[in-house]
Amino acid sequence: MNKTFEDHCWKDVMDEEMREVYSSYNRETHVGRNPALLAIDLYNLVFEGGPTPVQEVVKEHKKSCGLYAHNAIKPIQELIALGRAQRLPVIYTTSETRDEVNPAGVYATKHKFRGEKEAFDIREDFKPQPGDLVIYKQRASAFFGTALVTNLTRLGIDSLIVCGESTSGCVRASVVEPYSYGYHVVVVEECCFDRSLLTHKLNLFDLHHKYADVMHLEEVKNHFRKNPSRMAGEHFSRGSSQRVTFTRQTSGLHKGSN
Repeated sequence: MNKTFEDHCWKDVMDEEMREVYSSYNRETHVGRNPALLAIDLYNLVFEGGPTPVQEVVKEHKKSCGLYAHNAIKPIQELIALGRAQRLPVIYTTSETRDEVNPAGVYATKHKFRGEKEAFDIREDFKPQPGDLVIYKQRASAFFGTALVTNLTRLGIDSLIVCGESTSGCVRASVVEPYSYGYHVVVVEECCFDRSLLTHKLNLFDLHHKYADVMHLEEVKNHFRKNPSRMAGEHFSRGSSQRVTFTRQTSGLHKGSN
């Protein structure tokens, strides 16, 4: 029995009785053997309006996650820095913005929204580096209709460490699908966010019990202190054959996601 299995942000919304109902899911959590870091939709759009309560910021910025997004910036930066230090492949997702591959009516969710293409650039705080992989997607999952599995196979990846937004939307979709493919998935609690704190907590609870290991950032750090990546001590040239780079400049209007 893992005594810390339920030691997460949902304890105040999932009472002891409900946690007992799910007690059979209790297990040891872990980071996979050959992981990649998957950063979901860390684009400018969801940070618009600054660190403002969501109920206020959405009056002007309909797709912003406001304060919840900004509270996650530092933990996400720490996670990405850890991934780079361990020489893990770092993979970003964002919305597909090319007009010629974006037929009318293709949205990531039922919330139909258009925004400037620059709104879907990865925020400067998490800017991809040469050698990182950027996946451009039209639906919620990073896997649906993309070459992500092909690249993970080529890189020898058997597991994922996931961060980003929104917990209930594109993060959830991008966790359930790789589980179905047989990947071990870790979701880093402090590095995910949503517009609703309740939705965030309930979806983390559900993912943790069914499809992923929700772990604290400090747990992931401790894992790599004890088990450094096999690449961590080796010379690594970004943009080498071990990684693939996709970059593209875009402008104009595009449909939103999450």
